[in-house]
Amino acid sequence: MEENFYIIAFNSTQHAISTEQLLKGEGKEIMMIPTPREITSSCGLSLRFNGNDIDFVLNILTNNHISFYGIYSVEFGQKGKTIREITKGDI
Repeated sequence: MEENFYIIAFNSTQHAISTEQLLKGEGKEIMMIPTPREITSSCGLSLRFNGNDIDFVLNILTNNHISFYGIYSVEFGQKGKTIREITKGDI
């Protein structure tokens, strides 16, 4: 079974790269991934992160005035993958 995780979807590639650098600089485990089509087709890059870091991630986005599309949870169960919106960004 796959592991559950969270995704930040962005409005631009520049914002995805900036956020990646900030979070890695803070020692957070993140991974750049293609944005799932179930979320949006606006920017092709998203960041995958551990759900325990959601408050930290939101603070980084807010304190650095980073525009993002939304934050989503991705969960795997008996019926497959479920993507759920956690918070909207400043679309």
